[in-house]
Amino acid sequence: MFDRFKRRSFLQAVVAVAATTAFGCSDDETSSDAGEKYFPQSVCSGDPRPDSVVLWVRAVDPDNAGANTSVRLEVSTSESFSSLVLDQTFTAQASFDHALKVKVTNLSARTTYYYRFSIDKAGQRFTSATGRTRTAPNANDDVPVKFVFASCQDYIGRYFNAWQRLLQLDEDLDFVVFLGDYIYETTGDASFQSVDGRGVVFSEPEKALRQGTGLTAFYAANSLSNYRDLYKNLRTDKLIQRVHERYAFIVTWDDHEFSDDCWGDVATYTDERVDEKQTERRRNAEQAFFEYIPMDHGASGAGAIDINAVVNQPTRIYRDFEYGRNLKLLVTDTRTYRPDHLIPEDGYPGTVAVPAEQLALVLPSLPAPVQAQLQSDMFAYVDIDVPALAPYKQILMAVYVQQAVAAGLSQEDAGARAAQWVSGNLALLYVNQVVAAVNQQRVAAGESAIPAIPAAGASRGLAYAHMGKTGLFGMQGSRYVVVKPIFDLFAAIKYMGSQGASENIFGTEQEAWLRQAMTESTSAWNIVVSSISLTSMVFQLSDKLDVPDLTLRQDFYFNVDQWDGFPTKKQEFLKFLRDNQVRNPLFISGDIHASFTSVESGIPALTAPGISSGSIKELAGLAVIGAGFSSGSTVYKHIVTNLNESLAEGNPGISFVEGDAHGFVVLEVNGTEAKAAFHLIPSTEIAKDYSLRQDSELTAQFKRFNYVVRDGVITAA
Repeated sequence: MFDRFKRRSFLQAVVAVAATTAFGCSDDETSSDAGEKYFPQSVCSGDPRPDSVVLWVRAVDPDNAGANTSVRLEVSTSESFSSLVLDQTFTAQASFDHALKVKVTNLSARTTYYYRFSIDKAGQRFTSATGRTRTAPNANDDVPVKFVFASCQDYIGRYFNAWQRLLQLDEDLDFVVFLGDYIYETTGDASFQSVDGRGVVFSEPEKALRQGTGLTAFYAANSLSNYRDLYKNLRTDKLIQRVHERYAFIVTWDDHEFSDDCWGDVATYTDERVDEKQTERRRNAEQAFFEYIPMDHGASGAGAIDINAVVNQPTRIYRDFEYGRNLKLLVTDTRTYRPDHLIPEDGYPGTVAVPAEQLALVLPSLPAPVQAQLQSDMFAYVDIDVPALAPYKQILMAVYVQQAVAAGLSQEDAGARAAQWVSGNLALLYVNQVVAAVNQQRVAAGESAIPAIPAAGASRGLAYAHMGKTGLFGMQGSRYVVVKPIFDLFAAIKYMGSQGASENIFGTEQEAWLRQAMTESTSAWNIVVSSISLTSMVFQLSDKLDVPDLTLRQDFYFNVDQWDGFPTKKQEFLKFLRDNQVRNPLFISGDIHASFTSVESGIPALTAPGISSGSIKELAGLAVIGAGFSSGSTVYKHIVTNLNESLAEGNPGISFVEGDAHGFVVLEVNGTEAKAAFHLIPSTEIAKDYSLRQDSELTAQFKRFNYVVRDGVITAA
């Protein structure tokens, strides 16, 4: 039977291929679609400077896949390649998955170049698609600079409609900044990924990390081949191929290039049920990134970039770019050097993190109402190892073991963890809650209740329970949904005690580089590329009288894996920018799958939504339902239904928020202002492949929101 959908899909594919080969080829060549099997991921370029750019291709002969491939590279200022500035042969090595990066030097500033790769086989020449790239202007050129910034392109079950829209607009861009999460390391994590539609199947699944059980099981990349598979699959998408063919990319990484919510080489899948330090896995992730991302590596000279030399050196991807007199772009790395999250995922809720003697050091500097609150019974704690409290410790130990075994630990492991955590100073807020729960069981069994431990005369301090930690292992109260005022105080005290190490997100060397680069810059705009969002995300539930649970009537940070998790360092660094009068500092960020414009302590910040990842509203909805609140509850209303309004209320610096859309931001800077255009499509459209539809259908789904940044102020345009 004739299938109209299949016929239309075929026609759309023909149109897509034709669009990528529009630059043409000479008589002695095959067309680039015939060469597609030799260049299955097409071509791309990156890290453009006034005199150089990096060109990339993956060149493989499927009839001899284990062999190196000889590849010819041509570069020209002409679409027809009538004259060449480079014509040279290189080797795409099998040991690098046939990925080849070539740094082309001695180029002219602010010039458009065309490039293509070709393979000779059996007397025929097979060519790649033709790529286009543009070098940066000279340092003294007074020219506007226009670029796109975007992040988070999940391939699993989703489509790149945002990239299709950018191609529709055909913007005259200098480059594209990609802010991280270029790939997602999992093949179908139902907690945030769709399990329907297109997916990735690892070529060596036995080398991957199997996650989950039964029908919800999926894999996480682990081996080098696993990570390579993710890049290879994503780059077969015709839309991302066309965007790369048209624009140079400047890329940094975030967490999913390695592992969700990672820090350094440590993953967080098990929330510290087991040790997740994975040095080899991190090395595999980095090698695949360096193979597939068209970035320069500082000391690289002209010609093919040696991936081995890059992988075997200490990791460094932070770097800067100057675009004439108007832009200095500072690309940072907020994953490699950061410390662990301040609240450990396996932290025992009752553990006192700030004892009385430390709290006393800062208490006099706090407002009187705050001092009074911190001295209330809510913050009382006892030393559970005091002999008189032995019966209570026995109860706590038994409950800990029971909960730990239920979480998947062996009886032996659970006992060892209980001995570690159920000791020393413990908050009565938590201890007495456990006792109350045990009493319910005792009374039901006809036994007498155990009295609560009185708070009178007890010391006062801050425990993990005061910051929102309720369970033994989990992200709630550690990486997500933490009580803001207590967390901020805890972070400040820990920062002082560790001499800043507790929030050293950049690492010492990167921060020194960043500070020097910004203070010495004479550019009109100094834009910090941060994979994680600077915009503070606060749910202000403290004044919501319709929230029935008093423990929830507090102000919460939604996510402390981003800059909110480094509140002391954030304020210190922003103060540095203000005190040193850095010209027009501006943060651009991604990661959080939402759009923001905000001013954070005097510094403007713009956050791009995800290209295709689940929106923050969707993820918040899953989290709230998972915590036991129905869609009709007041908690759901404030955190999910009214998400945009709640976030704007919780952070007065926010001037625009959209938490349920995908897209990208076009940013143009000149000597006096930066103009940002958010191009957004509802998240409901992400599972629809608009490349199979008329262009007008996609156009109708997008909305544009314009903002201007000038003199540290963001206004709607």
